[in-house]
Amino acid sequence: MKLKTEILYKVMLASALFAGAGMSTQLMAEEKQAGDFARGAMQWVENCGRCHNVRDPKELRDDQWITTVYHMRIRAGLTGQQTRDILTFLQESN
Repeated sequence: MKLKTEILYKVMLASALFAGAGMSTQLMAEEKQAGDFARGAMQWVENCGRCHNVRDPKELRDDQWITTVYHMRIRAGLTGQQTRDILTFLQESN
């Protein structure tokens, strides 16, 4: 439970940072929902694997994955739910 609370806190913190950069309030509301590990694993392979060699989730720390995933959300056109799922998968695999 503590890990999920920490992840939610990190996602909300990232949301607040992106809100200052012009992200919508709808996105901030979406970010409060939890991600799904299994869907995240599938999204990781399907979306990230299109352009990258899939990296080991242990290559980056949790805070580094937040920055990376939110950067790639914009570049890859991921939905809010896909982003949360991928982030959950990466952080829980770390």
